[in-house]
Amino acid sequence: MSNIGSPVFGGAPLAREIADNARRLAAINVTSLPHPARTRVFTISNQKGGVGKTTTAVNLAAALASKGLEVLVIDLDPQGNASTALGVEHSSGTPSMYDVLTGEASLNDVIRQSNEYKNLKCAPATIDLAGSEIEIVVNRPSEEWNFVLRTAFQKYFAESERRPDYIFIDCPPSLGILTINAFVAATEVLIPIQCEYYALEGLSQLLKNINLIQERLNPGLSLSSILLTMYDGRTRLSQQVVEDVRKHFPDQAMKTLIPRSVRVSEAPSHQQTVISYDRSSQGAISYLEAAIELANRGAQLGR
Repeated sequence: MSNIGSPVFGGAPLAREIADNARRLAAINVTSLPHPARTRVFTISNQKGGVGKTTTAVNLAAALASKGLEVLVIDLDPQGNASTALGVEHSSGTPSMYDVLTGEASLNDVIRQSNEYKNLKCAPATIDLAGSEIEIVVNRPSEEWNFVLRTAFQKYFAESERRPDYIFIDCPPSLGILTINAFVAATEVLIPIQCEYYALEGLSQLLKNINLIQERLNPGLSLSSILLTMYDGRTRLSQQVVEDVRKHFPDQAMKTLIPRSVRVSEAPSHQQTVISYDRSSQGAISYLEAAIELANRGAQLGR
């Protein structure tokens, strides 16, 4: 009796493994990616917590930097988790995004180089940022509240000899003045969605908010990418979430899936991204693949 096509000796599982290995090698071996025509500014946002928002921001940033691109991460979450993962000091009193948003410093004054790559930088967040929304409201006219970060970007671009290829803004999991500022300053939105129960909960409200920003504050903003995270191919639930998202968002849903990964969870405790912590792990390879897809999609769309 022939064993061809059996789960042990061949057939779909083996073919899938061969394809996965080939893809992993391709992601590792890519040495460079296309530079965008202009700086691509992404807001990484989801009002739902625990979806891999910060993890996605720092690992996409590190993956792109590892391929030779200039990348800046703006940490707008007072918890400062993105700053931690990138190995950037963010204790209270450190020059940070708080100083930028309150007008005490320029973006150039607070940007620090990550210890991972020389072309990866971060504007850190400190706990002081938690009070910045109140200060913005109290100290500025209402028509300026939503444009503080955009104004800081404009000054930064004017002062910089070389603009970054990518800027990723990591937002808090709420729609306050900080997140609105991120939407107004960005050109693209990337939404991480976890492959779990209630994955799409709150998404309709987030999309309504993005539409409002487009209509009233930033007509140049687009929802360009949705990245599915915490994927477990062994469960029907994960597969169903992927099917649902790709059905409803065929143009925005990325092909790359980010799996559940112990290495991805461990990396921040070492003040690293998974890209530098364990580059050969499944999580690192997946974020490298996502970065490649993001860059190539942008090139195809002329971004």
